[in-house]
Amino acid sequence: FEEMEIPKPDYQLNINSLGHAAMTGQMMEGLEKLMLAEKPDAVLIYWDTNSTLAGAITAKKLHIKVVHVEAGLRSFNIKMPEEVNRILADRISDILYCPTEEARKNLMAEGFENFNSRIVVIGDVMYDAALFYAEKSKITSKIIGKLSLDNYALCTLHRAENTDEKSKLESICKALNELNKEIEIVLPIHPRTRKMLEKFKLKLDVTLIEPVGYFDMISLLENASLVLTDSGGLQKEAYFFKKPCVTMREQTEWVELLDAKVNVLAGSDEKLILSGAKEMLARDCSFEARLYGDGNASELIAMDLLNSLNA
Repeated sequence: FEEMEIPKPDYQLNINSLGHAAMTGQMMEGLEKLMLAEKPDAVLIYWDTNSTLAGAITAKKLHIKVVHVEAGLRSFNIKMPEEVNRILADRISDILYCPTEEARKNLMAEGFENFNSRIVVIGDVMYDAALFYAEKSKITSKIIGKLSLDNYALCTLHRAENTDEKSKLESICKALNELNKEIEIVLPIHPRTRKMLEKFKLKLDVTLIEPVGYFDMISLLENASLVLTDSGGLQKEAYFFKKPCVTMREQTEWVELLDAKVNVLAGSDEKLILSGAKEMLARDCSFEARLYGDGNASELIAMDLLNSLNA
């Protein structure tokens, strides 16, 4: 909050490190008390976390308007907790702000034209944030010099489906170790990943660093030659900063990146990760298309929501 100059929250529920059901249930219990006390005209939920779903269900049961920012995304992998959250949250939202046309099409395919909701393609608020904080990052982040980085690939690895199964994690490690012989790989190590590497006695011969703040992450991203990730958000941020990306997942919500040929899916397959990295490093990618709006989605959402509530 301090780094990004975000105002301190009026309320903080401090609910974490629990299973999905316990976490969502406790969030709903806490949020219900707040909503009854504050009596908001609408509840704005974002993305696809457990808090997204908890906010949507709690507000809907209290007959409060639900507004979902970043609606309509689909990986089509129902085993992902995020996929369950986003599908359920979308279905009971009154206003759905989609970041892309593809997201709107997903909702149409699910019959949303028959529901009592309003869909708006508005752009991506993550793009707004990336543009806003990029300049601050150049001033405050010293990580490139600190690590003496030159030509390198930025990697993140944290998803349970990649870390919790030995064969998959081992395959990814082999690919990264091999690729590191050609280009330095910088990997901010997630606690889960570190834990599973130790459990399975696997070694990553790359540049491992401790988790970093947002400004350092932007700096690492801006100066990288390539991104390898199993994150959802970092795929988009790679595009924002004009970096080719290899996604170590079987699916992605951001299919427009695949269509634009700036991202390839490799899953946990060693050969696909290596071939994908070599392909993306050699490819002359174009990042000119405005896939996620003009960097003013937040302002457009605020104006549209204000008009809607005052109507």
